[in-house]
Amino acid sequence: MAYTVRRFFSCTSRRFGNASASEACSEIFARFGDKPISVRKQLLDANQLHLLNVTLGRSPTSTQAPATGTPIPPGYHLVYFTPSILEEELGLDGTDKTVNPLSPFTRRMWAGGELQWTQDDSTLLRVGQEVQETTKLLSAEPKRLKSGDEMLVVGVEKVFENDEGVALVDKRNWVFQMEITTPKPAQLQPERKPYPEGKVHRDVTQTYTSLFRFSALTFNAHKIHYLPEWCRSVEGHRDAVVHGPLNLINMLDLWRDSIKGGEEFSVPRSISYRAMSPLYVGEQYRILLKEAEKRWETEIWDRFGKQSMKGTILP
Repeated sequence: MAYTVRRFFSCTSRRFGNASASEACSEIFARFGDKPISVRKQLLDANQLHLLNVTLGRSPTSTQAPATGTPIPPGYHLVYFTPSILEEELGLDGTDKTVNPLSPFTRRMWAGGELQWTQDDSTLLRVGQEVQETTKLLSAEPKRLKSGDEMLVVGVEKVFENDEGVALVDKRNWVFQMEITTPKPAQLQPERKPYPEGKVHRDVTQTYTSLFRFSALTFNAHKIHYLPEWCRSVEGHRDAVVHGPLNLINMLDLWRDSIKGGEEFSVPRSISYRAMSPLYVGEQYRILLKEAEKRWETEIWDRFGKQSMKGTILP
């Protein structure tokens, strides 16, 4: 184990900067200013949607991809417009560094966000469309962890447009913590507890294969999702971590299946969501859906009494 840790840090060590969280916020605003971070166009190909359906177990083994014009289900846009970054340009933890703040605030985690769909069938994202994604910086705020360490919360907005206009606005928040210089001790699995009650629910267990496939579809090289050595020996996780965006899709799928009968045309007005604690490969967790006044509340709980994610869906 000691050799593994030395190998990771000898291969990835670098000189750390002395920027404060406030200085890092100022720099990221100065870098991007009022101009977009990126503007990209892409064909929404059928194969990418087909492979995601297979990964989620929603399509049988088949070579038959969805037909041109098939709507992209809510959340499934996440496997398009993936980062095209050379390996040597990735961060220490394998993440895309495009919007990274100054060192040492470069350890990125997906914290939450909001998706808003245009309520017009003509603007639905569909297989075969050429779509433009415009990404811009919304915010960068210094924060402090309970430990007292500084961190940054960075917000970006991605607007997806087709020939009919804006189809989807995707706002997402990333937390940037300091890079790890001293390995954290791996966590032990806690004692099991009963799930919270809920009439509409779905139990899910991710495998190494499902995490690998989702990482591949999103072209995401973040080591916490596929490299148990890194998780246990460096970041202190007990195993590979389930992707936050994968669970965002899972929450939307439960709403679509349970409330909308699986209709492929069904997209809500919006979902706002927040990640709260990690989930791990091989450990079952439960997705709950609860009706409230003019909305649906969704929650994800692990087997140990800890809430992992929560969200609000406006139909």
